[in-house]
Amino acid sequence: MTAEAPVDRWTLVAYALPGFILAVPTIPVYVYLPALYGDSFGLGLALTGTVLLAARLFDVVTDPLIGRISDALNWRAGRRKPLILLGGCLAALALIRIVSPPQPVDWPYLLIWSGVLYLGWTLVAIPYAAWGAELRSGYRERLRITSAREGAGLLGILFASALPAVLITTGRTEQSALIVLAWVTVLVGIPVMALLTFRVPEPQASPKRSPTPLRAYLTSLPENGPFCRLIAAWAINGFANGLPAALFLLYLEYALGAGEGLRPRFILAYFLAAVLAIPAWLALSRRLGKHRTWCVAMMLAIVAFATVPLIPHGAFGAFFAVCVLTGAALGADLALPPSIQADVVDYDAWKQGEARAGFLFALWSMATKFAQALAVGIGLPLVAALGFDPAQVTAPGQFALTVIYAWLPIVFKIIAVALVWNFTLDERRLLTVQKRLARRRVHGEA
Repeated sequence: MTAEAPVDRWTLVAYALPGFILAVPTIPVYVYLPALYGDSFGLGLALTGTVLLAARLFDVVTDPLIGRISDALNWRAGRRKPLILLGGCLAALALIRIVSPPQPVDWPYLLIWSGVLYLGWTLVAIPYAAWGAELRSGYRERLRITSAREGAGLLGILFASALPAVLITTGRTEQSALIVLAWVTVLVGIPVMALLTFRVPEPQASPKRSPTPLRAYLTSLPENGPFCRLIAAWAINGFANGLPAALFLLYLEYALGAGEGLRPRFILAYFLAAVLAIPAWLALSRRLGKHRTWCVAMMLAIVAFATVPLIPHGAFGAFFAVCVLTGAALGADLALPPSIQADVVDYDAWKQGEARAGFLFALWSMATKFAQALAVGIGLPLVAALGFDPAQVTAPGQFALTVIYAWLPIVFKIIAVALVWNFTLDERRLLTVQKRLARRRVHGEA
C-alpha cells in the first residue's frame, strides 16, 4: 500500500465545520426540550418522554434506508452532498418550529416537528459521517479527521451552552434564548454547508457488481464481529449518557437547588471540559490504543457519577467538579468511537467485497438514536413512577431522581467497558486488513 497524504488543513476545516452546526441544536433538543415541554409547557414528564421516544423510534426505522441510499446514489453532484443539503433544509425549518410552538401546545405538534427534525438530522449526519470515513484510510489519520469533526461539534455544543447563559443573564427566559440560538444556527449553517459542498472532495464510489438487497445487508452483519461489539458498546454507553442528559435540568433545579441563571454555567463547564480534554485523550490513545483509551474515559465518568448522590443540596462547587470530570470523559466518547467505527468499515469491506460506509454509519446513527430515545422514554416516566413530581417535590422523589440521574448510568457504562476492553481491531490488525483489501482491489475482486 502506498502512503496516503494527510488531508490538508483547509479541507479538514471545511469538513469539520458542519460538525459545529450539527451540534449546536444538541443542547435545545436533548437537554432543554424534555423539561421545556414536560414542565414549562405542561405536557407532563411521562407524556413528553413517550412522544419523544415515538419520534425517535420512527427516525430509527429510516436510518438504514437513508444509509443505503447514500451508498447507492451516483449523481453528478455526488453520493453524500445531495442528501446533506436536503436534510439541512428540513432540520432548519423543524428546529425553528420546535423551539417556538404556538400556545397552548399539544403532543401531536411535538411529535410531528420532532420527527421532521430527526429526519433532517439523519439525512445530514449519516452521509456526513460516512464521507469522513472515506477521506482517508490510515488508523491515525482517521483519528485526526474524526477528532476535528467531533472537536468542532463540541465547540458547537459549547457555543450552545454559552449563548443561553449570556442571554439569560440579560433577562431573557430559557425559551427566548433557545429561539435566538435556533436562528443563529440556521443563518450560520448556510455558508458552512456551502463551504463543505464546494471545498471538500467526495471520494469516487467503488463500482458495484449488482445492487445488494437490504435483507442481505442485515443478515451479513454478524460476520463483522468487531462492528457488532463496537455498536453494542456504543449504544449501551449512549443510553448511559442519555439518562443524565434527559434529567440534567430537573436534577439541577429540584435536587441540587440551582436556579435558572446558574444552570447554563454547569452546562458550559461540562462541554468546555470535553473540548479541552480531547488533545489529552488523543495523546493517550497513541500509547494505549483508541479502544483502551475510551475505556479509561468511561471509567473516569463512572467514578464521577458515583459521588453525585453524596452531594448535598446547594453544594454547587462539588457538582461543578463532577461536571468537569464527566465532561472530560465526554470528549473521549465523541472523538474515539467514531474513529474506531471508520476502521470497522474497512473490515466490513474486506469481508463483504463492497464498500458499505453509509449503511454502517446508518446503523451507528440508529443505535445512537435508539439509546437516546430509550433514555428519554424510560428516564422521565421512571422518575415519575418512583415518586418524583415537579409540582410537589418530596425527599424520596428527590432521591429517586438523583439515583436514576447518576447511579443507573454507572451500570451501563460498566457493561460498555467490558465489551470494549479486549476489542480486536487495533492499529496492527487494521493495517493487515487494509493491505489485503488493497490487493483484492488491484486484482479486481471487489
